[in-house]
Amino acid sequence: MAVRINIPPATRILLISQLTLSFLYNVARWRQLDVSATASQKSPIVPYLTLVPSLFYYYPWTLFTATFVEQNIFTVILNGATLFYGGKYLERAWGSREFGKFILAIALIPNTLIIPIYLFWAGVTGSSLRGLTQICGGVALQGSFLVAFKQLVPEHTVTILKGIIKMRVKHFPAIFLLVNTISGFIFGTDTAAVLSWLGLLTSWTYLRFYKRQPDLTGTSTNGLGLKGDASETFTFASFFPDAVQPPISFVADQIYALLVAMKVVTPFSAEDIASSNEHAIARGQAGLPSLLSNAGGNVRGMAKREEAERRRALALRALDQRLQAATGGKSQAAPNHPSPASSQTTAPTVPLGQSMLGETSYTPDHS
Repeated sequence: MAVRINIPPATRILLISQLTLSFLYNVARWRQLDVSATASQKSPIVPYLTLVPSLFYYYPWTLFTATFVEQNIFTVILNGATLFYGGKYLERAWGSREFGKFILAIALIPNTLIIPIYLFWAGVTGSSLRGLTQICGGVALQGSFLVAFKQLVPEHTVTILKGIIKMRVKHFPAIFLLVNTISGFIFGTDTAAVLSWLGLLTSWTYLRFYKRQPDLTGTSTNGLGLKGDASETFTFASFFPDAVQPPISFVADQIYALLVAMKVVTPFSAEDIASSNEHAIARGQAGLPSLLSNAGGNVRGMAKREEAERRRALALRALDQRLQAATGGKSQAAPNHPSPASSQTTAPTVPLGQSMLGETSYTPDHS
């Protein structure tokens, strides 16, 4: 019996696009190898598939296609695995439409922002080679997937080499940035370093302020779910080690205040933060689709969501009984002659910290 690999539609399209564009790029580059490179050009460029800052206005579609062009077989395999596993995971968690919008933002915005960076670099250094830098590859996508995993399963631990190396998902983005930044200085892979930062900033901004999420807690009133993620576990400073979080948090708060003043983002209310914190807990309890299977994670998620609904119904019933007991005691019996029913009625005990429906106490794990 043939093995069938079930790949969601958006992920399948991305994989086919990457393989096709990478193949066409390398064919075009190989055809130029027999032509001697000019003095101002170290290696052949393919400006109609990759992003070249000085030439992009002739080929505007490269703002999108450059993300899916890889220059060698090793990066093809690496980014292909990223799209295969990460794409399947996120598309099943978010749905094809939301996943497609996320990919569109991550492909376009970093490539758009990197153009003025390299044109300015070329102007400052006086080197035309900077303007002819060939920008391509899925580094921004890799960084954005790590940000998404940090949002969805921050406390999940990945074990490598039979437990010798253990690392939590929430630490991956910082390590990714560190490795690419150091590599940019040492090995001259500056495009990868810049794209990794732009990919992380773009994906975090989109997920933090704009992407709508399904409501797992029943706290939203508009039926559209929650916009953004105001939870305390998804602040920008939380991507970095505890020792450097205070100065990063201070700078991030100033930038946030500036963006709010410019009306680029809508400020979060206390209710937004409380709802997002509760939603982050519910999301972790509900579970997420498995990387390799279709049904197992969904069944577990449905069961846990049903359990959460049952507990919420019990809490509502207990609150209703408490309110009825309080109002009944005031309106029925006189002070000297309490009725038997009221004397025997006892209000259900609500545990401390749950006196308000939906209220939650959340302490992030900093270990």
